[in-house]
Amino acid sequence: MAPDPMHWLTRDLQSLWSSRRLLWVMAQREVTARYAGTAAGVAWAYAQPLLTAAAYYLVFDVVFAMRLGEHAPTRAVGTYLIAGMLPWMAFCEALSRGMNSLLEAGSVLQKNALPPVLFVARSVLASTVIHAPLLLALALFYGPLHHFHPALVTLPALLLLQLALCLLWGYVLAILAAALRDTAQLVGFTLSVGIFVSPVLFPMTMFPQDWRWVLWLNPMTPWVTAYQDVLLQGAWPLMQNWLAALAWLALGAIVLEILLRRSHEQLVDWL
Repeated sequence: MAPDPMHWLTRDLQSLWSSRRLLWVMAQREVTARYAGTAAGVAWAYAQPLLTAAAYYLVFDVVFAMRLGEHAPTRAVGTYLIAGMLPWMAFCEALSRGMNSLLEAGSVLQKNALPPVLFVARSVLASTVIHAPLLLALALFYGPLHHFHPALVTLPALLLLQLALCLLWGYVLAILAAALRDTAQLVGFTLSVGIFVSPVLFPMTMFPQDWRWVLWLNPMTPWVTAYQDVLLQGAWPLMQNWLAALAWLALGAIVLEILLRRSHEQLVDWL
């Protein structure tokens, strides 16, 4: 029988599936632990993105009544920003927490023979269960713009693919952060400027045409564009967005397989 070229990734996915109940309990506890000691508890997790979205709408659409160009998915600036900003915030939080998950669980992993992927998945899933309901709720607010077009049914698929993206690349970065602590600093800076290399703040049509290929170097560009198509215009995501999303997932799986193969004997010692 030919050897499985994705042996290590397949092994971790099987571990996740067999530990799915434990994973769900761990994710619930992480969400609770993040806001332990606060009066509002988990409500803070939803308050921040909701207040941010409300601020965008109030400032840009109500107070200044700012408008985008004719070729933008929508003319209202605040309405446009919200559709891309919430997915971007969900991506940044899940990726950052996934990257730091192994370092935070170092003492536990050194004393217990638990699969490291369990802790990466816990952090990514905990962030997803907070932001996913907010992203789905956007359909209720944007639906009237296009009379609840059937394209809204693609939102769950986009969310699941975004979860897979964060899990793959969060695991990649977690291994790199264990091997080299500078990774966290570099990724933090990249995420802070990455929003300017994406169609979150401005439509892709406003970016110089000769340089638009740069936007596709941002892994969230296909997702942000697809969310905007569905929410703002009630249009089915373009095939190029699905293909680009699958390309980022495939690249993440390949890079992760290589890192798992080369680090499985030293990973716990690095923590």
